[in-house]
Amino acid sequence: MEYPLQKTEEQWKSELGEERYRILRQKGTEYPHTGKYNLTFEKGTYCCGGCGETLFESNSKFDAHCGWPSFDDALAGKVKNILDKTHGMIRTEIVCANCGGHLGHVFNDGPTKSGQRYCVNSLSIDFKEE
Repeated sequence: MEYPLQKTEEQWKSELGEERYRILRQKGTEYPHTGKYNLTFEKGTYCCGGCGETLFESNSKFDAHCGWPSFDDALAGKVKNILDKTHGMIRTEIVCANCGGHLGHVFNDGPTKSGQRYCVNSLSIDFKEE
């Protein structure tokens, strides 16, 4: 897929560092309950850790008790859904619409009105406090 922000893999590796590169560019996953933003509930916005694009607002964040930051909605047009059939499962991967960075997956088991649970790796996002 083509995304507005294009960089070489060498540029991404250099800018992101090893672990962030593994998550954002190689579709990795961090261990549950280890992420910096899992239990962060201050007011602000969550941005792509690769390009800085704003993706989620703090008022959509909730504790899903799954070990990863969870949101019930993304900002309009900021996150793309991609069918993911890896690891013997059928899931919906979520990526940054600006740079294509892997964020995590979205599930239809959220407890709020949207019914969505955007399950996001902390290493794929940054938080900007209000």
